[in-house]
Amino acid sequence: MDDQTCPKCKTTKYRNPAMVLMVNACGHALCESCVELLFAKGSGACPECKIPLRRNNFRIQLFEDAAVDKEVDIRKRILKEFNKRQEDFPTLREYNDYLEEVETIIFNLVFDVDTTNTNKMIDNYKKENKDITQRNKNRQSQEEMELEELIESEKAQQKEKADLYVNAELEEKKQKHKAREKLIDELMFSDADAKSIVASHVQATAAIAKDQPKVGGAVLSSGAAAVLHSSQVQTRQKEPPTFAVGLKARFGPILAYARPRRNFEGATIRSDACVHEEIIDPIKAVSATRRIGCFTSIAPCLYGLKKIQNGLFFGSLRVFFDESLI
Repeated sequence: MDDQTCPKCKTTKYRNPAMVLMVNACGHALCESCVELLFAKGSGACPECKIPLRRNNFRIQLFEDAAVDKEVDIRKRILKEFNKRQEDFPTLREYNDYLEEVETIIFNLVFDVDTTNTNKMIDNYKKENKDITQRNKNRQSQEEMELEELIESEKAQQKEKADLYVNAELEEKKQKHKAREKLIDELMFSDADAKSIVASHVQATAAIAKDQPKVGGAVLSSGAAAVLHSSQVQTRQKEPPTFAVGLKARFGPILAYARPRRNFEGATIRSDACVHEEIIDPIKAVSATRRIGCFTSIAPCLYGLKKIQNGLFFGSLRVFFDESLI
């Protein structure tokens, strides 16, 4: 922000730290001294674009780029008139086209593109939609009033609860002080045993603390508890404002969380009966002469499995040896 310069007097923020830049409808910045000098009569022309301006319309530049201030001002002015809502259109497609048209108007005014036709379009829209614009303005003001009332009621409730907490803490301190004085008096003037007096005092204090409600760690008196309960009931019974009803979103079914299950045990091992039924039994039965030489049907199965395993590594070994020879 130190490199800000007034285009008229060339004063920089570095040379004059108290310099304040101001902008108008055209979006060109001037320092406060130049505004007072050039617009001493109340009106004048912009030094850069020569557009006639009024001194009352100058405002302090909020953003580093004056074009952003210009766009913000134009957007506020346009959206005051183009304030239709989605319920004013029969279909969502028409509403989206309307929003696109509004953005096109803002773009044309910000970058000075076909401003004559754009201003005519704005004037025609004001004449044709005067009733709808006024109705939406009233509706918006009503919603803002309801929102302000809701905020004020919440602030009042918070202040009331804070006062209750403070009063409850003071009441608790008073009760503890009275109980301490009572205990000291009993220990000084009573003929009973000191241990029994202390035990009865502890039991009485615990019973009182148990019967009275607690809020924020402090014991409330009966009157404070009644006031707090009535305020809570009023808060629950108060109907929501009308603007909140239109903001309710339609949610889908609640997602039921299912914990992921991961199997790290591998495939299920087949039983011996399944192996015999699906693999060994379909093989041709071994003759009696071979069986005498301790030949079983499992031997060809194991031979086939070994051949399969050897074939799995054949390609990778060939590639390995070929690369090693390079």
